[in-house]
Amino acid sequence: MADSSSKPRYRRILLKLSGEALMGEGKYGINSATLSRIASEVKEIVASGVQVAIVIGGGNIFRGVAGSTEGMDRASADYMGMLATVINGLALQDALEKQGVFTRVQSAIKMEQIAEPYIRRRAVRHLEKGRVVIFAGGTGNPYFTTDTAASLRAMEINAEVILKATKVDGVYSSDPKVDPSARKYKTLTYMDVLQHSLNVMDSTAISLCKDNNLPIIVFDLTAKGNIRRAIQGTGEFGTLVGASETAWS
Repeated sequence: MADSSSKPRYRRILLKLSGEALMGEGKYGINSATLSRIASEVKEIVASGVQVAIVIGGGNIFRGVAGSTEGMDRASADYMGMLATVINGLALQDALEKQGVFTRVQSAIKMEQIAEPYIRRRAVRHLEKGRVVIFAGGTGNPYFTTDTAASLRAMEINAEVILKATKVDGVYSSDPKVDPSARKYKTLTYMDVLQHSLNVMDSTAISLCKDNNLPIIVFDLTAKGNIRRAIQGTGEFGTLVGASETAWS
């Protein structure tokens, strides 16, 4: 009999991936080996009975804020960034389906030839049928990040947790790659993140989670098997952002 500690703690999750997560060791674009590894890990947790929705960024292709700082109109730059998330969503869909995982891509910007329009009830139905739903196109509006889109979609589908995938194993007081004395936090409150401007998600996303008491687990995506560890809710894993410091217990 399997150890009960290996059982998923959550029934329905939203996984937030940055576009940079798909680059691997590259400086831009999509690394096929990295994409395949992520798909393999998602397949594993789907097989365990967890319903998985994914919001993916577009920073590996184009970042709206960066475009606006170079003189581009912010709204136009943000729409370009949203289109980049659709490219990444289609790439992830292809990688998942090559491993036998049924998926749907839903876009906040209508493009019926390649993705379903975002419809909340349809998304929930897909999840109930065991399909992975990839939300692309952000919120469909400029000036909002994919972090905010992740918080919004997670609440709309009644996800139990947001898994925020990063390149470090949690939230630190400063950049651990620069500051060797940086302190890692095991748990944080939403107000901790907002008051100390910790690099978890943008303030709008954190506020949405706070208002709806939606926990966030920040973890290292680069280590194999960490998505599975995150859904098991292991106390020594990553950083949990919640309503109180005892939220993990």
